[in-house]
Amino acid sequence: MLSTVLVGGIIFSSPAKQNDLSSTTGDPLSIAKLIGDKLIRETPFTYRLEPASVNSVFNGLQMIDFGRNFPYSGKLTAFAYTCLNAPADMEMDVQIGHNDACTVWVNGQKVYQNQENKELELVYDERSIELSSGFSMHLKKGINPLLIQSSTNRPGWRVYIQPPSGKGAVISNQGAYPEIGLAKLGNVDPKIAALSNWLIVGPFDSDQIPENLLSPDLLPVFGQMFQGTSGLATWSIPKVDVVGNLVDLLPWGTNYHWNYHNGGVAWAMKTLGEITGEVKYEKYADEFCDFHLNSIPFIRYEMEQLGLTDVPNGLLVNTPLLDFTLAPSLPFIYRLRKDSDFEKHNQYENFIRGMLHYAKEEQIRLPGSLIYTRTTPEKYTTWVDDMFMGIPFLIQAALYADNEAERKAFFDDAASQILGFNKEVWDAESGLYVHAKYSANNEKMVHWSRANGWGIWATAEVLSYLPGSHPKYKAILKYFQTHVESLTKLQDSDGFWRNVLDHPDSRQEVSGTAIFTMAVARGISEGWINRKKFEPVVRKGWQAVASQVDCDGTVHNICYGTMCSSDVNYYRSRPFYDNDTHGLFAVLFAAMEVSKLERLKK
Repeated sequence: MLSTVLVGGIIFSSPAKQNDLSSTTGDPLSIAKLIGDKLIRETPFTYRLEPASVNSVFNGLQMIDFGRNFPYSGKLTAFAYTCLNAPADMEMDVQIGHNDACTVWVNGQKVYQNQENKELELVYDERSIELSSGFSMHLKKGINPLLIQSSTNRPGWRVYIQPPSGKGAVISNQGAYPEIGLAKLGNVDPKIAALSNWLIVGPFDSDQIPENLLSPDLLPVFGQMFQGTSGLATWSIPKVDVVGNLVDLLPWGTNYHWNYHNGGVAWAMKTLGEITGEVKYEKYADEFCDFHLNSIPFIRYEMEQLGLTDVPNGLLVNTPLLDFTLAPSLPFIYRLRKDSDFEKHNQYENFIRGMLHYAKEEQIRLPGSLIYTRTTPEKYTTWVDDMFMGIPFLIQAALYADNEAERKAFFDDAASQILGFNKEVWDAESGLYVHAKYSANNEKMVHWSRANGWGIWATAEVLSYLPGSHPKYKAILKYFQTHVESLTKLQDSDGFWRNVLDHPDSRQEVSGTAIFTMAVARGISEGWINRKKFEPVVRKGWQAVASQVDCDGTVHNICYGTMCSSDVNYYRSRPFYDNDTHGLFAVLFAAMEVSKLERLKK
């Protein structure tokens, strides 16, 4: 007898057996391949050339590159001009970074002056760039002319300004940022305003600056020439840079942005290729890795030579955050473990050598605990997410190690981190993880579904490879078993878990459901939990996940990424998207674990 079921628009038929997962929802690997084939069809792994973007809201970093427009030839002075269009009267804080001397006027009033001889310094933080100096300015409602005078006696001549890390910049008017640019400036064509927020003029000798660069009403004087150091000068815009952008951006990004969930997709596709024997899936993973390795010199050129900071995949360099270091590096180290001879082997080794050093020496850790932590949103915020962002890489590093001492060190670090995280973000009363914990207070966070997924996934990775004789193995296993018990109680009758696990009014969500299904299936396969008790959890979970997959590989109802919050409504109001890779790689791994469980059963 055949059991036939319609799953997301495709019919699967298989011999009906009691407790046979595939008879309920079709072959899980067939569903995984639908998703994999869509990824292959729709991921170009290429850049599209376009003008550098112009942000017309002053809520991020602005840069004026005098050096590329006025080549260095001794001590020089130049000016930059823009307008801030404020929605109301406001006081605003601004960070500024520059070479040597710099003065800023707003509405004709001097608001900043620094005459030091100094190098420009940019400090890269987890999700921001910090500048070394700052000032406050008063903006009146409407147009506010802003003029910068910059002088230098060295190459690399730039000025950067921004609200402080994009946070807390506006003191009044409840956080409304002013517009920035030339769009409201008379006698400037809109096509010019679309290319640049700034006008520049120079270079001049510092002691021979023209007095009539601006009119009495603080507008640039057009149609006149001024005597500069190398001939006549006039107001113009900076050189327009051509940059590489990614193709077909969606609200959550693309399939090949540099981030942990796209690295997770590549890891999943590599594994899917191994399981199915279909090379095209492995090729996708290899192309993801090769594309990013090849991009590094280009990204450095855009950031270092062009002075740009907000460039596609710019987080691949100089970003001290696990989301953009260890987690997306998983397919690289996994390939090195599995294949000792391929064309770019040396490049992969060099890349992973840097990540191994980062894992051991550079990633910030919680004082007194040594678990991975963050400075976002405040220093020493411990996120459950970082269990997955860091610990699976440590496990792969242990398996990749070429000597027993290093292998043991990575295993010990991974095991200690699991237990350390559980001291910080495990809620013993509910048997669940809270999303994060601030070191400075005990504010209770939310039991977000995907955060609990990251925690149980990392725990499963450690249990899969940590020797059973390890002194911390049993304690880790106990946490896994308790977590499974707690999650089982919160599964809906149709197999889904809610986006906020313990809020029945929260939406059902796919990525968390997929991760829990995967983890429980692996727990059964590995003998960590009882098959008879928990196989129905897997069966219902997989049926729920599969119901959200269309015949073209589209996956529905995936929650967008989040910050952390104690406000449950923040999570309940997060948008859901189709094909967000936060969920795709969870569904791929769930399919493979459910398939493995079925194979073991037979």
